[in-house]
Amino acid sequence: MNEQLPANGLERMKSDALNRGIEVAVISRQPAGSLPEAASLMGVEIREVIKSLVVRHKDGSFFFALIPGGRTISWPKLRALLGVNKLSLPRPEVALAATGYERGTITPFGSTTPWPVFVDASISAGRVILGAGAHGYSASMDSTQMIAALRATVADISEVEAEH
Repeated sequence: MNEQLPANGLERMKSDALNRGIEVAVISRQPAGSLPEAASLMGVEIREVIKSLVVRHKDGSFFFALIPGGRTISWPKLRALLGVNKLSLPRPEVALAATGYERGTITPFGSTTPWPVFVDASISAGRVILGAGAHGYSASMDSTQMIAALRATVADISEVEAEH
């Protein structure tokens, strides 16, 4: 499957989503310095913007953790779910090598390796916005279709982000 994916990240994401039967609307947007700024630029609520995080398993493999804006990974919950005592966020160049996407563009759709996907249970049914594989773009899709197409595990893996 990977050899058939286009080299361009945006085209890779769109091709994979289409192959999985997902309707994706690509949103062109200005660069944003933060997730709240990105949500504001797109005119959506922060919880609709989903962070696609690459997590390294203690066995050296990776997986995606999809967390809504305004929330952060709960490491104790995620470790308990997976029955491990160590998980980590890889350095940006490692995440790029694992997925083919730079930070800020990461999406499970079209990843150069189809890693498992864990979706936080707090993601609401309806439209969500994810990375689209390229800077300056986001992908809008139905969360229920996304979860089914990715064969994602839905679990309570997040907590409310602390205010700074």
